Amino acid sequence: MYILVTNDDGIDSAGISALVSAMRRIGDVVVIAPDRQQSAVGHALTVASPLRATPFHRDGEVFGWAINGTPADCVKLGVSTLLDRRPDMVVSGINHGSNTSVNAIYSGTVSAATEGTLMGIPSMAVSLATFDHSADMSLAADVAYEVASRLLQLELPPGTLLNVNVPAVSRDEFKGIRLTRQGHNEWNDGYDVRVDPQGRPYYWLMGEFVTVRELPDGDDHVVKNGYAAITPIHYELTNFGVLETLRRQSVLSEICSGDQYEGNA
Repeated sequence: MYILVTNDDGIDSAGISALVSAMRRIGDVVVIAPDRQQSAVGHALTVASPLRATPFHRDGEVFGWAINGTPADCVKLGVSTLLDRRPDMVVSGINHGSNTSVNAIYSGTVSAATEGTLMGIPSMAVSLATFDHSADMSLAADVAYEVASRLLQLELPPGTLLNVNVPAVSRDEFKGIRLTRQGHNEWNDGYDVRVDPQGRPYYWLMGEFVTVRELPDGDDHVVKNGYAAITPIHYELTNFGVLETLRRQSVLSEICSGDQYEGNA
């Protein structure tokens, strides 16, 4: 097994170190990760400046490649150019902070795994539901191992990845693992307006994560109640229900052509 490990917290984070140790129980690991914090960059790619890959050392040994780009850059550059063979899987994490609900859209951790699926590689993302950078990552690492060791057996359809979220609880409080759907919670965002020493205004994003709809099988609800959540997600964004509704209506028939609009007077 050849496993590409990446993240969005940066190659020097505690989470990626714990994940690498867990993945080495499965096979050979190569690390290609951002050289700095890249949280909430989503699926951004670097197109207006060059990328550089720098060997990163930890404990006197080469730990992996540090990339001056995004998590998606790391996977794309690694698989297409840096690596001499194709990884069997991509595992992204362990992220500080949950990537449940709408957070999965913003997450660089999830987007790195999504890039893996776009390249036809079985992929998963792992997050721990705390922003405490001194948090114990061992439980999340064990959950990552349990899921990753079974990932290839699942034969997920193209474009689908597993989004794994682990509660920040002790092992005694941990209740197990559940399959979930993506939750419906979201951020109530705003910006704190501040003034710099030169008198110029600047803006700092603030927000509160709020429950929009409590779903018993939603990832947010499950993690909050002490379970790890495994959510299969994919990048297909088409709303097929609305597509069929629009095809049955005549409103767009004047500007759209195609057999689907015939007879819709």
